[in-house]
Amino acid sequence: MKNRLREILLKKSVVSGREFTLASGKTSTFYCDARMTTLDPEGATLCARIFLQMLEEFPVDSVGGYSIGADPIVTAIAVLGQLENRPLPAFIIRKEEKAHGTHKMIEGNFHPGDRVALFDDVITSGGSIIRGSRQVEAQGGKVKVIMAVLDREEGGRTAIEKHGYRFMSIFSKKDLL
Repeated sequence: MKNRLREILLKKSVVSGREFTLASGKTSTFYCDARMTTLDPEGATLCARIFLQMLEEFPVDSVGGYSIGADPIVTAIAVLGQLENRPLPAFIIRKEEKAHGTHKMIEGNFHPGDRVALFDDVITSGGSIIRGSRQVEAQGGKVKVIMAVLDREEGGRTAIEKHGYRFMSIFSKKDLL
């Protein structure tokens, strides 16, 4: 399963040979557009299966993450979890407060008191997911674990763990080189 997911990532998501600017502002000649994999039917299913296995050691009530990187991941986990009689409702954290209606920062199936797992497609510095964790906690949630498809091995794991969160990824950058 993990080997097949790696094949899909290498075929659809990993790009190298030119310079890319990352969300962190850094530049790199290695880029992984993991959404090409997490939005692929087989890739989404494999990610959800692997993440559900990884979640077996964590008691969580819901799964979420920042829009747009986490959207396909948490949706796939919610759907596959339901099909496997292990329902895990999903939610999305907005980058900015909604300007109308309820003015929510967290949309979907999140409730104060929830134990949550947060997801991202790629972790570089960890800054975004740490901010997301703080938003969840400010609204009464408890972050049990942060997971990603890819850890770029550029300080994100260290930053996440320094803030007291457990971090796991399916792959590290070295797995895709």
